[in-house]
Amino acid sequence: MTVDVATETFEEHRPVLTGVAYRMLGRVADAEDVVQEAWLKWSAAAREDVREPRAFLVRITTRLAIDRLRHLRSRRETYPGVWLPEPLVTDFGPTLPDTAERAVLADSVSLAVLVVLESLSPLERAVFVLREAFGFPYAEIAAALDRTEAAVRQLAGRARRHVEERKPRYDVDPAERRDLTERFLAAASGGGLEQLLSLLAPDVRLVSDGGGRAKAARRVIETAGKVGRFLFAVAGALDPGGEIRVMELNGGPAVVHFVGGKADTVFQIEVGQGVIQCAYIIRNPDKLSGLPVV
Repeated sequence: MTVDVATETFEEHRPVLTGVAYRMLGRVADAEDVVQEAWLKWSAAAREDVREPRAFLVRITTRLAIDRLRHLRSRRETYPGVWLPEPLVTDFGPTLPDTAERAVLADSVSLAVLVVLESLSPLERAVFVLREAFGFPYAEIAAALDRTEAAVRQLAGRARRHVEERKPRYDVDPAERRDLTERFLAAASGGGLEQLLSLLAPDVRLVSDGGGRAKAARRVIETAGKVGRFLFAVAGALDPGGEIRVMELNGGPAVVHFVGGKADTVFQIEVGQGVIQCAYIIRNPDKLSGLPVV
């Protein structure tokens, strides 16, 4: 396999590799580092002996992601405040015409799911991502992780039950979610507190991540009154010279506040029964640097 063919082969599979790494790690920069390491290993490998490049590359990427995740776990235990995944611009493009497939991919990168995946062991997370998000056969996952197929099935079952138990059961109607996002934006930026409170479930939760580098709540805030007042205060404190846009992040609409052309704050909501069930705020500048500049 020549260098050019090797490069073409790697680039063909790069989207899958990046997708696996991001779902494993929750950060775009970490995922890109892992994929770059995978390229170095691929470029140095005896590629003429590789019969299935996709399986080979997924195996390398998954193992590298597991190693990095184990290293990151200790740092996240001392993270200042609540840790949230890095927002990911999601545009699955014209290559996925199947609505159900789009829904599965969007759900697998949602903030709600990625937060739950943080509580899995690295091996459980790898099995869940490969099986549930990308539909890899158990035999292929077993080869990637150097485990028996029976062991992988056990890991998959345990991870699936764990995610189902902890994953919030919100409605996923895209039109309703976008409508509520726009109403939330209108209420927070120009409406009154009562208008904002009317959009919130009584037991709504707010999770915010400033990473110790930007103002954010250090703990989860609960109940409509507390969340509404906090959101109203945050909206009022935003730089009036900034620009607000609605973008698709992590498979759903999000409100992004830009200051000086750079993302400063991301708001995203989860919807159920016609009201906001959970709201996320991400302000850690390290996690917003990958968003487009406007």
